[in-house]
Amino acid sequence: MFLPIGDLPNPKTTPYTNYLLMGLNIIAFLLVTLPLSASRPDINDPLLREYLQIFGGGGPYPVQLIYERISAYDLMVFQYGYRPADPSPISILTSLFLHANWMHLAGNMLFLYIFGDNVEHRLGHGPYLLAYLVAGLAATLFFSEFVPGSQVPLIGASGAISGVLGFYFFWFPRNQVKVFVFLFPIIMTTLLIPARIVLGFYLLIDNLLPFLMTSSAGGGVAHGAHIGGFLAGGAMAYGVDRLPGLRKQKQAPRTESMQDAPRRGSLAASVMQAVDGGDLGDAAARYFWLDGRRERSSVPTAKLLAIGDYLLEHADPQEALTVYRRVIAERPGEAQLDRAYLGAGKALLRKARCDTSAWHYFLAAIDLARSPELAEEARGYLRMIEQCEE
Repeated sequence: MFLPIGDLPNPKTTPYTNYLLMGLNIIAFLLVTLPLSASRPDINDPLLREYLQIFGGGGPYPVQLIYERISAYDLMVFQYGYRPADPSPISILTSLFLHANWMHLAGNMLFLYIFGDNVEHRLGHGPYLLAYLVAGLAATLFFSEFVPGSQVPLIGASGAISGVLGFYFFWFPRNQVKVFVFLFPIIMTTLLIPARIVLGFYLLIDNLLPFLMTSSAGGGVAHGAHIGGFLAGGAMAYGVDRLPGLRKQKQAPRTESMQDAPRRGSLAASVMQAVDGGDLGDAAARYFWLDGRRERSSVPTAKLLAIGDYLLEHADPQEALTVYRRVIAERPGEAQLDRAYLGAGKALLRKARCDTSAWHYFLAAIDLARSPELAEEARGYLRMIEQCEE
């Protein structure tokens, strides 16, 4: 057995929204699931007749046997769980807070506790709640596409939590997940494993393979919902990373020098000339008018890093982060990537709730460092982050 039990590093802020979501799920289980599971359904409840007609009429089990084995909670789930054959807007929301049993609840809450705090720290309390609900909606709809005629209710927070895992996969790849390994009597220990390996295993081995090898709704586990939630979370993480930079470019003022600048053929050359002339402010303004990766590729990496360093010290750290990230994404074999990773980490430290993201860039800078001085500077920032978390 392999069970995640924690992760490193953790943010210094309190994940209030994550605790709220956990509390709502636990309260729903204690006040709704447990008492109703111990109660018999009302024989006069119209919902009972509908339930028996759907699951007893023409099925392999007689109606009397089904009635004897169901509880009032089964009818609750039938009404407020999400049924693809009879969808309702309210059931999409309520299904996220209903669980089948203790094990179902405990597994979901464990994953939410481990992975939710970093994502909330990065997004903020309100946006995290919105992202959680959007991921749950996407997971439910993705699952229902494969079983459109199913009357079996879908319940549980795992689709929304899979969205949190999708965020984590893209934003915190260098985090370490503490995994309890239990192979009695041979192995009983804990290991620190990179987050992307753990979450990649969760997506591919725990969900995608079972989803492809069995019926999409088989086994009582909604693998399709987990996959849909994970993809939704990853897509939102990708968008959050890139949209601020795009907005910055669209809002960049069109100065007189830019209006008079020669169009696309020599714009990259004008960027290089401005850097060489020491006018890094003008070079930065011109840089954000370059049209796409092809034009940016004609500007030497050293000059792009000079623009990023200028923006970091004299302008908006988000603009500097955009420059550094483009160097990292567009020039994977570049010798000066260590400077780009270091600059990106420093830019993130100047933004709210981004210290755990900065941690990963500093680790990458150390891995790629071409000089002891740069590696030591990155280690200094890591120590600073660690001290702030204590």
